[in-house]
Order: sequence, then C-alpha cells, then structure tokens
Amino acid sequence: MAMTDADIRVPTEVRDRLARIASAEGMSLRAYLTRLSDSAMTPGERAERSGRTLAILRAWNGYNPTEAEIAEIDAKLDPMLDRVRR
Repeated sequence: MAMTDADIRVPTEVRDRLARIASAEGMSLRAYLTRLSDSAMTPGERAERSGRTLAILRAWNGYNPTEAEIAEIDAKLDPMLDRVRR
C-alpha cells in the first residue's frame, strides 16, 4: 500500500523543535512523527488499557483500589509526570 503525504500546519517553532528532537533520535521528522503517532493514545484507549491493567493486578494479587484511592494516586503521579515531560 502506497503512503501518501499530508500537510499539517504548525508554527515554525514547533516544526523546528520536532525536527531537532527527531535528529537527536537519529530519525527523520517523518519517522519521528510516525513513531509518536503510534505511541500516542486517545482518552478511550488509555481508559481501556487502564481497565485491563487493573483487571490483571486484581487477578494477580487482589489489588482493587477505590475511586478515591485512584484519584489520590493520580494526584501524586500527575505532577511527577509533568516534571518529567518538561
């Protein structure tokens, strides 16, 4: 199947930053964006994955957090993830 190109308009600064990141990874911008797209998930996909993960943990060791416990864990993890993303 032949791949077709698509134009995506972003500010020049965004394009240049993505190109620098791709280059640092030894990749073309096209390859980097493809990898980024393959690794990104929609909110629905994340929820589905989270549900599967909790089911596996529950079956493995009985882990069954309440909604309040999940919210507490998220409140602790989200700031850490934000720091790592910067």
